[in-house]
Amino acid sequence: MQYTVLANKWRPQIFKEVIGQEYIVQLLINSINLKKIHHAWLFTGIRGIGKTTLARILAKSLSCLKSITTLPCRICNNCISIEQGKFLDFIELDAASRTKIEDIKIVLESIHYTPIIGRFKIYLIDEIHMLSKHSFNALLKTLEEPPKHVKFILATTELEKLPYTIRSRCLQLHLQPIHEKKIYKFLKKILKKEKIDIESKAIELLSQNSSGSIRDAINMTELVIASEMHKKITYEKVTQILGICHSKHIIKFVKYILTKDLQKIFKLLDFLENLSISLEEILIKIIQLFHYIALLQVTLSNQSKSLKKSLYSIKKIYNFAKITSFEKIQKYYTILINGRKNLKYAPNIRIGLEILFLQIYHEI
Repeated sequence: MQYTVLANKWRPQIFKEVIGQEYIVQLLINSINLKKIHHAWLFTGIRGIGKTTLARILAKSLSCLKSITTLPCRICNNCISIEQGKFLDFIELDAASRTKIEDIKIVLESIHYTPIIGRFKIYLIDEIHMLSKHSFNALLKTLEEPPKHVKFILATTELEKLPYTIRSRCLQLHLQPIHEKKIYKFLKKILKKEKIDIESKAIELLSQNSSGSIRDAINMTELVIASEMHKKITYEKVTQILGICHSKHIIKFVKYILTKDLQKIFKLLDFLENLSISLEEILIKIIQLFHYIALLQVTLSNQSKSLKKSLYSIKKIYNFAKITSFEKIQKYYTILINGRKNLKYAPNIRIGLEILFLQIYHEI
């Protein structure tokens, strides 16, 4: 039996399965129910948050043999063909690999032909910002006044690269990065159904390192599953497999920074660099921990949302907060934040980090 990757296996097929885009989903549902379906939609947002998925669900909603519906049947020939990527009236174009005007001209020439099977000819142009200037110009007129049987769905991760003339002719929907809690809940559900034995803290770690992208979260999860076949997946194993810096090492860094123990800082850097852990990620996590310390110093409470979702022990954070002044924490935080901005100017990240730690060492 052919293996299906988890991202495809668990891809939402109807609107109510889409995670973290409630406002967008409701807008699309309302448009369909009111039969006010725009001729050109523009989905924007980071990778892996549902742009292509929503485009395919919208195509099914407009093409289902049952009717134009917010709940496509998924059993008619049209719905099945769209899910299999074989529907003749749903044309997907990857602009990242087909940037030339010749590619767009082929699409534009086919637009005037009536649909073969469906009600509409639906064109999904993914990563549209990658098109050439000539391609944009060719698309412009058609996008403004397409034939009644044509619908465009455009998707981009870089809206700023898209000409305003294109944007202004579309109904623009910005998809938000998905909240960690929603990613965690989704991963927990699919891992249970896949019968994968995994610690809750390991799922939390995967969610936190997904940067709001559900596809990235699923891909990381699949990598961890492949690496730990038939074994329980632990927090420690996830940090090791994905090259994520364990919270205990960040605690050590902050301890050595506050005690100004340069020798131990550089020794720990050597150890983690040998494990191929991202040095920039280490810096980001050190900055986060300083933020948690400052927060606890000011609020004198562990009820903050940031602190609650932290993987660090509240007791450890409290101990740092108790032995160090708020002014010193703020000063170190500022040095690290400014240093992160300037890392790109260092010969390499290691040198940039060492200079940062030397700056802190010489602070009074």
